[in-house]
This record gives sequence, C-alpha cells and structure tokens, in this order.
Amino acid sequence: MQQAHLKSIPQRDGSTEPHGEVTQEHELWTTFAEASTAAAFCQSWLALQCRMLDGVRAGMVLLGPPGRGPFRPVTVWPEGSRNLKHLIKTAERTLVDRRGVVSRHQPVEGETQNGHCEIGYPIESRGALHGAAVLEVLPASEPQLQAMMQQLHWGAAWLELLFSREAVTAEHEIRERIQAALDLVATSLGHERFYGSAMAFATALATTLQCERVSLGFIRNGRAHVFAMSHSAEFKQATNLIRSISEAMDEAVDQRETMVYPSGSVGSVAVSRAHAELARQHGAGALCSIPLEAFGKPIGALLLERPADRPFDKKAIELCQSVAALAGPILETQRREDRWLIAKAADSIKSYLASLFGPRHVGMKLATAAVAGLLLFALLAKGDYRVSAKTVVEPIVQRTAAAPFNGYIREAPARAGDLVQAGQVLCTLDDRELRLERLKSTSKLEEYKKEYHKAMAEREAAKVEILTAQMHQAQAEIALLDDQLAHTKLLAPFDGIVVTGDLSQQLGAPVEKGKVLFEIAPLDRYRLVIEVDERDIADVMVGQRGSLMLSAFPSEIIDVTTEKITPVSAAKEGRNFFRVEARFDQPHDRLRPGMEGAGKIEIDRRPLSWIWTHQIVDWIRLAVWSWLP
Repeated sequence: MQQAHLKSIPQRDGSTEPHGEVTQEHELWTTFAEASTAAAFCQSWLALQCRMLDGVRAGMVLLGPPGRGPFRPVTVWPEGSRNLKHLIKTAERTLVDRRGVVSRHQPVEGETQNGHCEIGYPIESRGALHGAAVLEVLPASEPQLQAMMQQLHWGAAWLELLFSREAVTAEHEIRERIQAALDLVATSLGHERFYGSAMAFATALATTLQCERVSLGFIRNGRAHVFAMSHSAEFKQATNLIRSISEAMDEAVDQRETMVYPSGSVGSVAVSRAHAELARQHGAGALCSIPLEAFGKPIGALLLERPADRPFDKKAIELCQSVAALAGPILETQRREDRWLIAKAADSIKSYLASLFGPRHVGMKLATAAVAGLLLFALLAKGDYRVSAKTVVEPIVQRTAAAPFNGYIREAPARAGDLVQAGQVLCTLDDRELRLERLKSTSKLEEYKKEYHKAMAEREAAKVEILTAQMHQAQAEIALLDDQLAHTKLLAPFDGIVVTGDLSQQLGAPVEKGKVLFEIAPLDRYRLVIEVDERDIADVMVGQRGSLMLSAFPSEIIDVTTEKITPVSAAKEGRNFFRVEARFDQPHDRLRPGMEGAGKIEIDRRPLSWIWTHQIVDWIRLAVWSWLP
C-alpha cells in the first residue's frame, strides 16, 4: 500500500504531482507507518487526510482520556497555521453528539475570503470516545461535503485501529501484571505461620524482579519495623542497615506514596531523604518503597533494592504496586491471626475504645450506654431472692382399701376420681362360696354337738374331750367365715376422693388377699412437697414463706409456708434433690392429689447481679477448686 503512494498520484484534473510532492507524501506515509506515539501517528494521519481531500484549509485532532475527557488538540494542519479556535465549537458538537457534524459559516465582515465549512467526526474505539477530528474546508455542495465526510469516516478507521491496538496491548500488560502479582501473592498462602509466609513472599518477589534484597515491614507503635527479609532467615533489629530500611519505610508510609530512588516518580514532589541516606550509607543502587494498606489504613511497606545499572522502570513499579495492593490485606489478615490470644483481645479492646470515644458509631455508643446502665442497675438494685423448684401436691392422710381374702369381684361402683362419703361402698366381693363354707361348718358343729351329748350320756370322757375340741374348731371356722362375710363390702373410711382404683372393667376377676384395690385421700388436708436442688438447700429454712403455681391453675398463685426439711436427698435425672414439705396458708377446695407445678421459696433480698450470676459463679468456684492440686 505504501509503494503505491511512492508513484506520481494523478490529480482530479488528470495531471500528475511534481516529484517534490511525491517525496513529501512518501515521507508522510513512512512517518505514519513508523509512528511510535499516538501524537506522531495523529500528526501524520491528519496531514495525509488533508492532502487526500480537496479544498481543506486546516485541520485539527483532539484527544483525551477515553470516555471522560477533557479533550485537547494534539496536532493541527498545516503546521504553524493560524489560530484554529474557531473549530472548537464544531469539535464540541461532535464530542457531545458522538456523530459526524457538518456546519457552514458565512464570511465575517472584513474578511476577503468567502465563507467556509467545518466537518467534524468522532474517534471511537470499542465503545469509548477517544476524541474527534475537525476539518475546515472551502464552501462546497452537499454531495461534495457528504463525499468528504465519507472519506473522513474511512480514514478514522486508522485511528480506531490505533486505539484498539493500544487497548489490547494495555489489557495484555495488565493481565500479565495481575497474573504475576497473583503468583507472587500465592507464595504467602502455603504456610501455616505468618513468618514463613512473609519470608517466602519477600524471597519470591526478590527472585521475580531480580532484586538484591526485598524487605517487608509492618507498623508497630507508629513506626515501621522490618519483619522479614528475602534470603535472610535471621537479622537483628538493632543494626544500622535495619534502622535505615525502617526509616525509608516510614518515609514512604508517612507520605503514602510510592518512592523511587534515585530517579523518582514522574511529577512527584515527595521527600526521599531517608532513601538517599540508605543508598549512601549501605551502597544501595536503586530503591523502590511501596506502602502496604489494608482496610483503608497503612499497615507497613515493601522496600526493594536493585543494582544501580538496573533501576526500576515503569513496568516494574506497576507490578510492585499491584503486588502490594493484593498482598497488603492478605498479609495483614495472616499477621492478625498468628498473634497470641491476649494480643488479639487487647487489639479488639483498643479498637472498641477507639470507636466508642471517637466520632461516628452512634449505634455502638447507645448500645454501650444501655449495657452500662443495665450493669449499674444490676449492681446497685436489690430484688427478692427466691429458690425455684418442682412441686407436687400430696394428701396428709391416704388410706388403702385392700382385699380382705381371696375372692372374686362382684360389684365395683367406685372409680378413681369419685368423691365418696364415710361408709360408702367401694367394692363388693362375691360371698357365695363363703356362705357355703359357713353352712358346711355349721352342719359339722351340729353333728359334733350330737356326738358330744351322746358321749356324755355314755360317760366316755376321752371322746367328750375330742368332741369338745372339734366343736371349738368348727365354732372358730364359723367365726372366721362370719368375719369374712362382714368384709365382703369394702367401705370408704372417711369423706374423700378415690385416688387410685378402677375395678368396673374387672367384674368377676379374682383378687388375692392383701391386694390394694383403692386409695382414698381426704379433700381438705394436703401438703406440698418441694424438690429443692442440693445447690440451694443451704438457703432454705423451716418457716419461710413461698408461692405456688400449679399446672392446673396457671393464673392463680397460692401462698405456702415451709414446715419440714427432709435431711435425705434423692437422685433424680442425674441430680440430687431434698424433699421440703410445706403447708397451704389458706384452704383450697380445688386441690387434688398428684397435681404438679412450680414453687418458689422466698429467702431474702439480695443484689440482682448476685441473683443472676450466683449459680455460674458457684459452679466455676467448685470447678477451679477441684482442678487445683
């Protein structure tokens, strides 16, 4: 393509360009092809573009940061031309509308030339606006202006290609830099302890960037202290070299800027006295210090040293900055996690106090004030200390109705839960067998009596004695049967309630002598059994008042008074309980044996803090005492 432009280029009127014009155009194409900067590329491009279009008086290219500006002129044509401020309005319209713009201008009073036209075209690449090109041309017809706009559109593709290549190159460099930074940061993640991670990170950074030494420091008590150094497992903080490195790190951290010595950063006004002193005293050729930050705060610095013949270039500095940005939070997190627990606690307290007495954090201040007020209230205020325990209602007297002899159930009108009166029939046993036995014994007695009278008449003394004994035996059997017949009906011993027993489904079933058939308890005399835990029994005394809430009456509180403490504990559910008996202060007509609930025994008034914490404090005291030798 360039070779084609080395020949004479036909003009629109059919003539050919002079040899000087060909040479000049050849130089422009050569400059265009070999341009190494965007400004040089745009300068040669604008010159070629203006030469290709007829009637172009002047031209201008504006460039700026992609997408945001500001956009400024980087080249004009012809070089050294008159002021082109009049093209600014067309350029602004082009940049705002982001499309081609054509505007006609009438001659200004006093000008000898006719009016002119202005053509503007935006320069875009990958959706981002990079600038605009504006040309001043002689007045022309609408088709001619459209042809110029089309030619400018085609020519702008070169600039779009330039910026696309630059974007691809920049992305590739950024990708390589990020990959290198990630590889370096990954070296600090393969160790359990923080010192090993820091040492591996510094050594890997020194190897990758070909540094003589890389030092890693962290801020402690307001100053940077060297923590790890590449290729050095041990070093002394008191040496002059370490002190100089720490001072250089402080210099970078205080100014929160990357320090490069001896060249310095472009446009930087940072003070590098400590870096100069480090280089002078210890022969460091090139130095680069990058502050480390985590969570928006400076935490330390990286200091890299190279020989004088290999100073830090822009690419190396950008890589170091990327590594520092990634490694800072990771190293700080590892450092915090590797501290002693007491150091972590102290740091948390310090951070909490700083937030509490510093600005902002209104919610924390209100919460702290509320907690402090609650603690103060708990320490100063007193409340009723009461021992809580499970309770069971038991009758004072409980009678048992047992089977008086072996027999069979004939009737059972009473059941558990029935209210009975004294003498009321609870159960009737079948007496037919007993009556037959009594009849048999009565017959035998009559027979013995006849034989007795006969023996008396015949004066048989021995037989009389035998018959007398047999009559007494028959009389005893009859008396026993009469007593059993008298007990075939089991009667209620007093007015009360049947606690247990339901034989209505066992009519005709046999029962053995002594088997408990019913249990009856009175309705007006009960006692309360409170199962007090052994940890609280020392505070319980006879005569203390308390209150009871039964599961059957959860809306009613019943007053009670302790009257007996059983000195024997009973194991239940893995814990020991003492049985404390209490009486009801007022009769309660709805109480029933076996009711359960929760009872509280009033001890005295004590501080609320003691009431809420005494159990855990006692447990800790007992555990500590048992662990001590």
